[in-house]
Amino acid sequence: MGVPKKRTSKMRRDRRRAANSNLRVAVQVTKCPNCKEPVMPHRACSACGQYKGREVVPQAQG
Repeated sequence: MGVPKKRTSKMRRDRRRAANSNLRVAVQVTKCPNCKEPVMPHRACSACGQYKGREVVPQAQG
């Protein structure tokens, strides 16, 4: 079984974790089909309250 012989130092651990930080990409933004506002994927539109063509969040009229 693979068991570490020595404890991994904090510096070595943090350096290994930091190596993957540049691989993260920004979240894609799409346009709402109803009001054309920018919306994150799989979220209800904050402007019109619609998700997948139906209103899921009631919006105040006025």
